[in-house]
Amino acid sequence: MLKPISTFAQVALRDYTFKPRGIASPEDHLLEAEAWLCRAQDACADGGVSYGYSIRGGWRQPYPETSGYIVPTFLRLSGARDATYLSRAKRILTWLLTVQNSDGSFANTRYGAGGIVFDTGQVLFGLIRVYQVTADVKFLQSARKAAAWLTHVADADLRWTRYEHLGTPHVYNARTAWALLLMNQLEFDSARATVARSNLEWAVSEQRQSGFFENCSFRPAQAPFTHTIAYTARGLLESGVLLNDERLVSAAARCADATLSQLRCDGYLPSAIHTDGKLASRSCCLTGNCQFALVWARLHALHGGSVYRKASMRALDYVMSAQDISTSNIDVRGGIKGSHPVWGRYAPMCFPNWATKFFVDAMWLRKGLTA
Repeated sequence: MLKPISTFAQVALRDYTFKPRGIASPEDHLLEAEAWLCRAQDACADGGVSYGYSIRGGWRQPYPETSGYIVPTFLRLSGARDATYLSRAKRILTWLLTVQNSDGSFANTRYGAGGIVFDTGQVLFGLIRVYQVTADVKFLQSARKAAAWLTHVADADLRWTRYEHLGTPHVYNARTAWALLLMNQLEFDSARATVARSNLEWAVSEQRQSGFFENCSFRPAQAPFTHTIAYTARGLLESGVLLNDERLVSAAARCADATLSQLRCDGYLPSAIHTDGKLASRSCCLTGNCQFALVWARLHALHGGSVYRKASMRALDYVMSAQDISTSNIDVRGGIKGSHPVWGRYAPMCFPNWATKFFVDAMWLRKGLTA
């Protein structure tokens, strides 16, 4: 227990004395992040990816939800780096098959054994992608079960209001709808399409004049983190592209534009933003920075222009300035903190695996922005 406490004391001291500093080459930052993500998997004997490195005991147990969507990241790296990443992706999914509930859902055991809509949707991303790469039918069968459960548990209005995190509906399940639509790219099911569309329409109906969304936070009445705001925007954007629905893409762009207005010249975004657009935090959710870098990069790919490209690069520059790639402590070297400073509101005193996952994804898109 002394090691993580000592580690985070050093990280906190570094953040307390933080001043804008030069960054190494983007490739060096990317390689260190990829190496950290591998160590997060290697910290778990069963093949899943650790929730992250935390002051609460160091490396934590594997996390099904985010392990699932780390699979597409590893599969990208299997083509861009080396084939060991394909083996890593298969190990994650092999483990996930052992923890899938009999009804097809996936749980977060911190909240019980029952399935959760969002968690199941995020694992579905990995199941779909690994089947596309390997053609292994067991992954397709698992994906079918997960997609069927997501379709079945929708309420009478075909919305996800049950089996939700903390018992409340969330517009960031637009990202889960995206996963269902991807499943329909493999094999079409009209019921899936209807449920996905219903939840996307509800998310759009919750968008306010500010560009931000009601029901976007983990808990009702809380200011949403940029993490969940970006989940919503990305889900709407990618679903709009798949459905050729400009209304969904426009809703995502409105949110992305509203968030861009809060982006400082150095790339800092506040951790949380109220639905009316007022800032709700003085720390930065680095995960949200990485996710909005992805959203802005995708909008640049769709609409062109320099505004989104520059925003994406600024947001990532800020994350790189807060990433330590020189420490000899390999538990944190190359990883992305939940917050900067590390004691901030989002995932305090922790390097959650999904922050680094989204950083890696965004940095690969950055390569195209600078080409």
